Amino acid sequence: MNPLPAGSVPTGSETSPRVRERFRRFSGATASAMGSPWAFITACSAVVVWALLGPRFRFSDTWQLVINTGTTIITFLMVFLIQTTQNRDARAIQLKLDELIRGNSLTRNQLIDLEECDETELRMLQEQFRRLRAKAHDKAQDKAQAKAKAEIQAELHESPGPPADDAPR
Repeated sequence: MNPLPAGSVPTGSETSPRVRERFRRFSGATASAMGSPWAFITACSAVVVWALLGPRFRFSDTWQLVINTGTTIITFLMVFLIQTTQNRDARAIQLKLDELIRGNSLTRNQLIDLEECDETELRMLQEQFRRLRAKAHDKAQDKAQAKAKAEIQAELHESPGPPADDAPR
């Protein structure tokens, strides 16, 4: 395996596909298990047992260190597992959105791989969408005003005139 150049950070592309697939499965299963009610019940039970053991260990520094160390290690490891699953989920959602954009003839294919754009390109697109939203809002207001005006005119034409015997002579 080639060593990384000095000062570089591994991106994951340096690992073998087999190792990546095993880690993906492991992190997915672990994240799923840790998000279950049983994992929560287990964690709560561990805290209760730890608290009940406090008097036996005279609430010593070692007793406190056990829970602090355990929770720190678990949190540290879970950050990486959760980040891995979130990255994969985000990538999958992005690919689904790209497919929907590509498959819809009314959408702009320039929006595919939007997450790869730099900040300037994103700001330009955001401004385009802001203008489109304002234009659609103005159109909707004009349409609503025209509808209200038509309804008022329809009411005026439908209302009967003054009774015949009150007509001026």
